[in-house]
Amino acid sequence: MVAAATTVPVLGLGSPASAASGYDRTSAKEATRVDRVKAPKLAWFDCEAIFGSPGAECSTATLPLDYDKPKGATTDVALLRIKAAKPKQKIGTLFLNPGGPGGSGVQIAAAAPFFLSPALLDRFDVVGFDPRGTNFSDNVRCWPNIAAQSKDLAGLNIAFPVGNKENAAAVKSAKAWGKACSTTGRPLSASMSTAEVARDMDVLRRAVGDKKLNFLGFSYGTYLGQAYANMFPDRVRSVVIDGVLDPVGWAGTPKTAGVPQTARIKSGEGADKALHEILARCDKAGPDYCALAGVGDPQAEFDKLVAKAKKAPIEIVDPLDPTNPFVFTYADIYGILLSSLYDPFFGYADVDFFLTAAVTGTLPDATVEQRAAAVKTLRAVKAKAAKSKQAKVTAAQRKAFGGYAFPYDNSPEAFAAVLCTDGLNPKSAANWPAYSAAAAKKAPGFGPLWTWGSAQCASNTWTAQDEDRYAGPFTRRTVKPVLVVGNFYDPATNYAGAVAASKLLPNSRLLSSDSFGHTAYGTSECVTAGVDKYLLTGALPARGTLCVGPQPFADPLAPPAAAKVQGVSPQAPMPSSKATPSTRSGAKPAPIAPFVPGGLG
Repeated sequence: MVAAATTVPVLGLGSPASAASGYDRTSAKEATRVDRVKAPKLAWFDCEAIFGSPGAECSTATLPLDYDKPKGATTDVALLRIKAAKPKQKIGTLFLNPGGPGGSGVQIAAAAPFFLSPALLDRFDVVGFDPRGTNFSDNVRCWPNIAAQSKDLAGLNIAFPVGNKENAAAVKSAKAWGKACSTTGRPLSASMSTAEVARDMDVLRRAVGDKKLNFLGFSYGTYLGQAYANMFPDRVRSVVIDGVLDPVGWAGTPKTAGVPQTARIKSGEGADKALHEILARCDKAGPDYCALAGVGDPQAEFDKLVAKAKKAPIEIVDPLDPTNPFVFTYADIYGILLSSLYDPFFGYADVDFFLTAAVTGTLPDATVEQRAAAVKTLRAVKAKAAKSKQAKVTAAQRKAFGGYAFPYDNSPEAFAAVLCTDGLNPKSAANWPAYSAAAAKKAPGFGPLWTWGSAQCASNTWTAQDEDRYAGPFTRRTVKPVLVVGNFYDPATNYAGAVAASKLLPNSRLLSSDSFGHTAYGTSECVTAGVDKYLLTGALPARGTLCVGPQPFADPLAPPAAAKVQGVSPQAPMPSSKATPSTRSGAKPAPIAPFVPGGLG
């Protein structure tokens, strides 16, 4: 981990706060909505055994489904708390959100002892809650059972569609998704906008006894932080947003409604930038540090691979099992690369390993342990692809297993119900192939992947809208400053989003990181210390601070890599899944799989 800080020209820094300049206040309408709701009494119970987190306590809170009807229908929200290690020195409660949308606040709070700094754990109760409709909270459910869900979503069970046949299937699934959530999914699917979650968080803030909010949000969680800061600007003590969404891009405007929401936030361009920077660094580092450089010019080899994959799927042969190659489509390549790019520490090594295997057509020479791990990883990918092509479930099987209603994974609904109620989108899903083609010109592969993530939100099929969503402005002056954290090569939340958010918020400070992967907290002492100090004391990093995180190809490959194509550096894991705060803290990474649009977090 690199702990470095320098100063750079100030980008997007809001006006400094001062007593004289004042601050904006919660609107009378918004204050009425939340303040008339009685803070629920939280009955905490021991859930350490459930989550494996020392001292974990859980509870549920019953909240209004619609804050305009506080005595009407309700929804239950699940919470988890880790109490401050030094209660006599407690500052208050730190609310966490991991992103998604649809990520579990309960689970990130359970992981807090493994990734938050001891100083924060000493001084804050850490609380995460699952946003309404998701995870351990009351679930939104758009289909009667998992079989119906799987059937409707079959056309989108790929990284992104290529060709007329796949495009038609994807459009069909997108329409079915939108219609299902606008009918069966109601009323919860129309009440899951980020504004509703921000209102829930304000009521929960009162429920834990805090006068003002302390919040740390990652990825999509940064939009929740921005929504809260702008809806309740006088109720902020400390808000950190890390891996930042451009709020105007996410919400959309009448002028930009004709561009898909997941294209407006420029995630595809961010991923493209990160990949090509890694290829350039590989070329500069040479074959002693990057295996692909031992094959040829990394950028040229990648271009040839993509051209080949567009014509036919590529195969990677396992020397220990040559009759059973791994097969990857053009779209799979970008899905796997995006999944690797999420990892801030070893994502570059994952990219090097996979591309070297793909370009050469065989698993690179490696140790027995590395090869075994790689085989396991690639087989998991192949198994997932095979599973998506399973035969239809028979009526007898469906009856025997209760219509496949249990277990029911509502993550597609959880993701979409937030995305589609938050932002404006074009009218017809039938036009998404054209939007995808336009995105491909800006960010080949990655652009289409991200763009298809919002096809179900087409407004003539997704009609479950929240009339109380928050659409701006995002320029409220908060009573205390907001800390905005962005890293240069984030493949999901483009660094430009952090710059945009900091320019919009008058009382904010931008903390930049020259690093890779998704989000920055925990990647360098510089970023972590800056965030911790702000949360503990309110003191902001110096204007223009630039931290430096882990850099690609800093360590040589294991011998005899200099002489021939090799695998990954000895300290690097095999290709892993998206990096989350828990994996950044040392949790064992999961095998990669093609990235299917379904969240930022």
